[in-house]
Amino acid sequence: MTVHHALVLNLHQPTGNLEQLLEHQPWEAREILFALDRIPRSLWGHEALARVHLSLSGTLLETLSDPEFQQRVYGVVDCGSLLWHLQNQRLFEILGTGYYHPVLPLTPEADRLEHLGRWLGVARHLFWRPRFDGFWPPEMGFSMELIPQLRAAGYRYVLVDSEHVEPVTPMSWQALRYRPHIARHGGAEIVVVVRDRELSDAQESGMEVDWFLREVAERTKWCDFEPLVTTATDGENGGWFRNVTPGANFWSAFYLPLLERVGAGTAALVPTFIGDYLEHHGFHGEVRVRTGAWNTGWHHGRDFTQWTGSARQRAALDDCARVSATLHQARRAAGERDDGEALAMLDEALNALLRAETSCNFYWGEDWVGRAEADLARARALLAGSSPEPVADD
Repeated sequence: MTVHHALVLNLHQPTGNLEQLLEHQPWEAREILFALDRIPRSLWGHEALARVHLSLSGTLLETLSDPEFQQRVYGVVDCGSLLWHLQNQRLFEILGTGYYHPVLPLTPEADRLEHLGRWLGVARHLFWRPRFDGFWPPEMGFSMELIPQLRAAGYRYVLVDSEHVEPVTPMSWQALRYRPHIARHGGAEIVVVVRDRELSDAQESGMEVDWFLREVAERTKWCDFEPLVTTATDGENGGWFRNVTPGANFWSAFYLPLLERVGAGTAALVPTFIGDYLEHHGFHGEVRVRTGAWNTGWHHGRDFTQWTGSARQRAALDDCARVSATLHQARRAAGERDDGEALAMLDEALNALLRAETSCNFYWGEDWVGRAEADLARARALLAGSSPEPVADD
């Protein structure tokens, strides 16, 4: 039996974060840039075996493709070359995501469409392809209500966390976790690929090749099918990914030694692209996915406590919903009266609103909530300036 391994890495930096770090914490900024650059550099010459799925937020892509930023960090990392190397489809399968990295179930529906559409716009331009088959929900925040929107955006499959998947079709524990499934909602359906939470925790913190292979073998030994084992974590956060010492980071201490074992035929596992696995093995049965996110260092992800735990976090999220409703109504009205000046101001207000919805603004307790509040205030001011009549958003 062949075990297929899908490696998934999420890469995200919020708007202006790298620029701020370069100014105030330059070594941390360099560590992040080195971690990003290390991904394709580590895999050069391993196109026959290496298979990596990457999700890059729209704000990270915006930063890396900005000529001014590229010039500023040229002596550290060549961002243009980095983006070029990430186009290598023999090594990388690029996953879609939300532009500003919002927790989508906590985001108003109209704004979700903006996040999805904006990401597709920049990614199609930078990666020179018309479509992306897989979707990475930021923070793995998923609800069944997202399915029609993801399908309308052209996605074939979505990554979800194993903690939240429930069978509709009777199936074993192994089948539930290590086979893709179908999920249906609102007349639409999408393939669900299940992230193994425990193996992903190990990938995030550091693991040895022998331990990983033993653990995968133990978990899949009762499979009567070729399993798909999916591990997914951030790819540029934490010492395991940022460590610049050869032999002491994910790539040099784990992934490249794993490829050596695969190439030598001593690992009962092969790296794979999810799209290739689906082409050869399809999906099995139907599942439901409970609303939730991936686990963090503090919370299990079932109720979004990481992002909604305090009254101030919840108030800011409620404020996003109020501003969103008012803003989209104002945009429709400005369009009907063909008010170009107002539409320009409202576009700027929408940028501020979407930026406010960045998951990082709510992840760190109340430390970053002020960033969301500032963007919401900016959106409100622009709303007020764009309207011929007083604007109420309550």
